[in-house]
Amino acid sequence: MKEFKLMKGNEAIAEAAILAGTDAYFGYPITPQSEILEYLMAEKPHERTGMVVLQAESEVAAINMVYAGAGCGRKVMTSSSSPGISLKQEGLSYIAGAQLPCLVVNVVRAGPGLGTIQPAQSDYFQSVKGGGHGDYRVLVLAPSSVQEMADFVGLGFDLAFKYRNPVMILTDGALGQMMEKVSFREQQPRMTAFPEWATTGKAPGREKNVISSLNLESARQEEFNLKLQEKYRKMEAEEVRFELTDCDDAEYIFVAYGTSARICQKSVRLAREKGIKAGLLRPLTLFPFPQKVLKEMAPGLKGILSVEMSAGQMVEDVLLAVNGRVRVEHFGRLGGIVPSPDEVTDALENIFIKGIDNG
Repeated sequence: MKEFKLMKGNEAIAEAAILAGTDAYFGYPITPQSEILEYLMAEKPHERTGMVVLQAESEVAAINMVYAGAGCGRKVMTSSSSPGISLKQEGLSYIAGAQLPCLVVNVVRAGPGLGTIQPAQSDYFQSVKGGGHGDYRVLVLAPSSVQEMADFVGLGFDLAFKYRNPVMILTDGALGQMMEKVSFREQQPRMTAFPEWATTGKAPGREKNVISSLNLESARQEEFNLKLQEKYRKMEAEEVRFELTDCDDAEYIFVAYGTSARICQKSVRLAREKGIKAGLLRPLTLFPFPQKVLKEMAPGLKGILSVEMSAGQMVEDVLLAVNGRVRVEHFGRLGGIVPSPDEVTDALENIFIKGIDNG
């Protein structure tokens, strides 16, 4: 029988990191994700597994420590919230350019600028479109429960090492602070073998490995970039994850992730009570985005409402996926305001049924 614990989402991520056999965490406190660092400090995982936990002097320092640890072939991670993730973007681009695995957690707060500490989903562009400089991608996982916050840590590391690429868990302040029951996998041992590409110094039978994202020859840099794009296409072919709710007979669907998806689950029920055949498509991966399923569903729908706690960012990927086959609209709240299920249901009814665009 599974053992359940009542934990905050941030705490669940931290505990899952210990149980995943993480070698090191490097971070810096920022609301609303500081509990990740605080929990790791309090749990003293160096005594449990040998895991290193270090509060760096800044977010920039933290991501560069991750770069170094990843280069050694270790399981390393960091976490922050929106302004802190912005500071990490240069390092993330270097890590992607060096083809190194790592796990990054973003517990999103509303912006722009310092904004507020309330939850938002306005970092979608930053996370899904790369965020830093250059043609690179980060594989993005979007949990909508405390259980998924924990589960996606192990999954994130698996994907990071499979593709030698950064993986991001994109969550928000509501999920980070809410408490739910959660069960955990058994303790995983820390890695003992080094990947063949790791910078472990000169080894028998080979020269020492050198890891860098620098290539001053344009032709070679283009060749390298084409290999990266091939890797991202493989992700799109093999790693798309999504969940459908009441979509078999749906005439209208919500597309939402994270906290917005939880809200839309209730909105689906409210809409159906009004006689509106509504469903929900919840992307679990934001990159790769579930374009194919949306494209296939579009001809049988009368409308799609992209529900986000932002001015409308994911809606652009929804529009690209359906390519004009069905009407797509956006509904969102800004500044850290979380919409209610009734608001979302009313938006669907007003926009598509009554023809009233209430924003």
